[in-house]
Amino acid sequence: MGESNQKKVVVIGAGFGGLQAVKKLSQNNNLDITVIDKKNHHLFQPLLYQVATAVLSPADIAIPTRSLVGESKNVTVVLGEATKIDLKTKTVYYQNTSTNYDYLILSAGARSSYFGNDHWEKYTIGLKNLKDALKIRHKLLISFEKAELSGDPEVVKSLLNYVIIGGGPTGVELAGSIAELSHQIIRDEFHTIDPALSKITLIEASPRLLMTFDPSLGEFTKNV
Repeated sequence: MGESNQKKVVVIGAGFGGLQAVKKLSQNNNLDITVIDKKNHHLFQPLLYQVATAVLSPADIAIPTRSLVGESKNVTVVLGEATKIDLKTKTVYYQNTSTNYDYLILSAGARSSYFGNDHWEKYTIGLKNLKDALKIRHKLLISFEKAELSGDPEVVKSLLNYVIIGGGPTGVELAGSIAELSHQIIRDEFHTIDPALSKITLIEASPRLLMTFDPSLGEFTKNV
């Protein structure tokens, strides 16, 4: 690997934080950097909602990790899942092997938070990865197909009823994208139903939508 006088840096996770650290640190030739990730691609999470609504394909937002750091000669990309960290020996274990480090960066990503209501998880779908996005996509598109074949107005009403919990950027974007899908993109593709009659409910516990943004933006979004 690197020369003996190089310091060894191990980065767990090739998300935004991990890759930003790698790009910055790779400019220092005195560092030997190893990136460990259980996926072989970097996922552009802000556009997951467009995969979920069939606007984009998974390949559009999944970029091979090696292509992003491949020009850096002091960076090694490893496909694997870190399973244990020994802080005393400064060792990271992954798959059936291990590697030592001088410095460790943990940027393994995040999971959906249910804010103390973890029992919701089995009834809902998060939106943190491609698996989630594709699951939503499947359920969304299948709901229109089932409604088209139903013939029962009450069943159709139930099938075209979508509830999104969370009025932050992801929730708002997903709600807007489902509305665009049903009102514009596929509206003329069905004969027995009108997708534009879909009901989209956005639930937010805070006083307004988009709490991290200017209040005027949240108010505007509410009235769209």
